[in-house]
Order: sequence, then structure tokens, then C-alpha cells
Amino acid sequence: MGDVDTGFVTTEGGLRLYWKATGQGPRTLICCNGVGVSTFFWKFIVEHFADDYRVVVWDYRGHGRSDRPHHPDALDLSIAACARDLGLVQDAVGAEQAVLIGHSMGCQVIFERALQAPERVAGLVPMLGSAGRVLDTFYDTPKSATVFKVLFRVMELAGERANRIPRSLVRSSLAWPFVRRFRLVDPLYASREDFIPYVEHMSQIDMRLFLRMVMQAHKHDAFPRLGTIAAPTLIVAAERDDFTPLWLSEKMCRMLPSASMLVLADATHTGIIEQPRTINH
Repeated sequence: MGDVDTGFVTTEGGLRLYWKATGQGPRTLICCNGVGVSTFFWKFIVEHFADDYRVVVWDYRGHGRSDRPHHPDALDLSIAACARDLGLVQDAVGAEQAVLIGHSMGCQVIFERALQAPERVAGLVPMLGSAGRVLDTFYDTPKSATVFKVLFRVMELAGERANRIPRSLVRSSLAWPFVRRFRLVDPLYASREDFIPYVEHMSQIDMRLFLRMVMQAHKHDAFPRLGTIAAPTLIVAAERDDFTPLWLSEKMCRMLPSASMLVLADATHTGIIEQPRTINH
């Protein structure tokens, strides 16, 4: 699968962010995670493309192997900050240009990076995600934003105690039945072993940081600027994605000047591990 390099970049605030590059191909793919996720969902893309490309994965602030400050107040968790961090990773791996791939919130990160530094972007592959205002379309209802804001306020008042109940739940035997009940993954297409790294990562992340990052994703809105993104774009959507409805991906495809779309039949928001062969093709 090629050589593997790892390292850290340091943000303007002194945080160390982890990256890993696999392969030594002449072209570079950089993968950007969803919120609350580390690099594990990219394993099928890394395995498939590393013989011909350099495939880079990395962790956001407070995620995975990157630095985790004691309190989320110490971090700029905005999409713009994540996009600048992506630029630091691209510099670290020595890629003048790269194809940027994003999943879920990672779509917002790559769109924002394309707006910050269009000359550094060879192409975009937003998978199963929006260009902004994510809670307005979560489960295809505007009520999601209100519900989430109430939850966010409760967690803020709870302080450090906010981590106890979610961590207990994701570590319990109820985690996988919960995932199946709310269609976070389709068990007919993805195994428990493929999804369990997400559960384990969520048991370690600071829930206050997670919720604040979701709020930042909701505040971010690249839709008014999509028409200025010239990079060739392949949008990957899914028929049963409750987080990013299919009509929203179709809207983004119409707004982008050079976009096409792949629709995963019968896939959910985690189509990235449900139908990796189709995505790779």
C-alpha cells in the first residue's frame, strides 16, 4: 500500500494536529472527517488509492490524536479555523495542489478551503454533507435546530458533568442497537466492526467540544459563495441520508459551476463505509 508518514502541524494557537500520509503517488488526496470522527472511516479510500496517490488523513482540534485542551473555550472551533488547519496539513505534506475529500462536516471544511485558497485545490469530493446551516436540514426538519439548541444549553450548564451520561451510553451494550434504530448506519451494508471505532472515539471526546463544533457547523454557510468555486466537484449523496437529504445535494450540484453527482442507492449518512467500492469506482 506504499510508504506511511506521520506527523503533527502546529496551529497559530500552539495546538498540535495529527496527520498521516500513505503512498507516494504524484498526486495528493486529503480527507477531512465529520465532526466527532477521527480518521477510521477513510480506511477503504486509503487502501484503494494509496498505490497511485498520496492519501492524507488528519484529526481536527480536540479529536483523535490531535491536542485536546482542558476546556473547549480555549479553542477556535469554527469551520474557517478548520479550513486553515487543512491548509497547514497540506503544507506539511508538501502538496502544492490536492484533491480535497470531505465527509459530513468535512464537506463544509473543504468548501471553505476552496474559498480561502482556490489555487491550492485540484478538485473537491464532498460526501454526504452540506455546504452550511446543517441543523436546518437535519432529519429534514427545521425543528432540529431548536431541539439541538436546547440540548446545547443543558450541556453548557452541566459543565464537565456533560460527559458522563453520553460516555456511559456509548460504552454500553445499547450503543449498537441505538445506532441501528436511528439509522446512523445500515447494518445490512456495514458491519459493527466498521462502525465501532466511531463509538469508541465518541466515548473519549469532550461532548461540550462536540456540541460547540456542531453549532459552528450550523452557523457556517457557504451556500451564497458556491457559485464562485471553480474546482471540478463530485458530490456523493445517499438515498437514505437523514442528516443530508438528497434534495440538498441536488441543490449544491446546481449551484456549483463544475459539479456532477453520484447517488448511492439505499445508503445512509455513513455510506462511506456501507458502499466503499462504489465510491472508490
